Amino acid sequence: MDAVRLPRHATKIVATLGPSTSTMELIEQMIHHKVSCMRLNFSHGTAQDHIDRAAMIREAARRAGREVAIMADLQGPKIRVGKFAEGRVHLEAGAKFILDAARTEPGDVNAVGLDYKDLPRDVKPGDRLLLNDGLIVLSVDAVKGDAVHTTVRLGGVLSNNKGINKQGGGLTAPALTAKDMEDIKTAMSFQADYVAVSFPKNGTDMEMARQLCNVAAAEFGHRPGLIAKIERAEAIPNLEEILAASDGIMVARGDLAVEVGNAAVPALQKKMIRMAREMDKITITATQMMESMINNPVPTRAEVSDVANAVLDGTDAVMTSAETASGKFPLETVQEMSRICEAAESAEDKRLDADFSGSYSRIDQSIAMGALFTAHHLGAKAIVALTESGSTPLWMSRHRAHIPMYALTSRLATQRKMALYRNVRPLLMDSETDRDTALAQAEAHLKRRGIVQTGDIYAITCGEPMGEPGGTNMLKICKVA
Repeated sequence: MDAVRLPRHATKIVATLGPSTSTMELIEQMIHHKVSCMRLNFSHGTAQDHIDRAAMIREAARRAGREVAIMADLQGPKIRVGKFAEGRVHLEAGAKFILDAARTEPGDVNAVGLDYKDLPRDVKPGDRLLLNDGLIVLSVDAVKGDAVHTTVRLGGVLSNNKGINKQGGGLTAPALTAKDMEDIKTAMSFQADYVAVSFPKNGTDMEMARQLCNVAAAEFGHRPGLIAKIERAEAIPNLEEILAASDGIMVARGDLAVEVGNAAVPALQKKMIRMAREMDKITITATQMMESMINNPVPTRAEVSDVANAVLDGTDAVMTSAETASGKFPLETVQEMSRICEAAESAEDKRLDADFSGSYSRIDQSIAMGALFTAHHLGAKAIVALTESGSTPLWMSRHRAHIPMYALTSRLATQRKMALYRNVRPLLMDSETDRDTALAQAEAHLKRRGIVQTGDIYAITCGEPMGEPGGTNMLKICKVA
């Protein structure tokens, strides 16, 4: 482990695991360097691969002395071309090219098969198809049976199984496939803390995913959080209902940018993060954040600005993909991202958000807001929440209080889920039903960890009677003796 001072930042880091991060030692180092959530990408690997990796994460977290969340990221529909006889072809601008859903033989420079058999029913003449993240552009000339006849507008190399997007959206593929349903069962077998759903179009897609997750997790007494990956143009007008049906969203800028255009994404990112915070949901900003570090030991200045701007937008977490899954410098990527988060947060306006004029009908939510307001004006060293469900820390984390928040819970699943909440440090503490004893234990817990010391002021919230989710009804301001 590095002996140098580790950055302290409120924004969480989600790291994707893969061949480059397949050892216990490296995963432990990543946790040590402030990774709060490990992403398992179900687009790759077998069920057993994910089960084994999840076990490794749990053991690495135990060794590091800090619990992290595990996010199972479902593959979603495979909207891709098939394979080529030579592995790839070079398409020339102006050439004719056929996407044939009925083709079974390997493709060539004239035509290729499709994994997504419904494409001929989803397109019409004049539509534009963007392949391989928009590097290849085809315009649809005609649809003849199972064959989509196109003209190449932007040529280049097209290789096996590259993705297909329709400019402006409109592909009808369902968000959840048969494979996703099996993968949900796998993810629940190791109690993944979050499940990320690919390509949801509306709130109904997320409600269906939640039902499937809850059924698969019932035998384990587990309920995962659901993250909606905003990747389709159709999701944008339905963003509010998607958020209402989810625990958070991922600003998945890759496929989204291909469908709506690169220029539209920065404003959409800000809109999504703002709306999620207003609706008490979490946000993860993802795709190409440190892309150059797949091959280089340092990021570009543009990438540094990209990560910093996501932090300043108020995202809960920033995410790596290939940088840590298959890149040459996975640990260095995490270290750089940590430093950027800390530097960006140090530049934030230290005033408390001026958004306390809203009405709060729930007692527990009013207590959470009162804790933030009081702690800010007293210059408290910390805000502490004794919590069972994690709701109070979530509400407090929606506001830029710039005071460290510590969430003490007796539930391991709650601790892991809170690992993604911005500016919340979740800690496990034995349950205690007597209020005064619990408060004394909480202060002793904080003192042992060096969080508070004699003379420090901190705010603490809890519920009475103790141990009931959603029962926070008390705020106490304490000075450490």
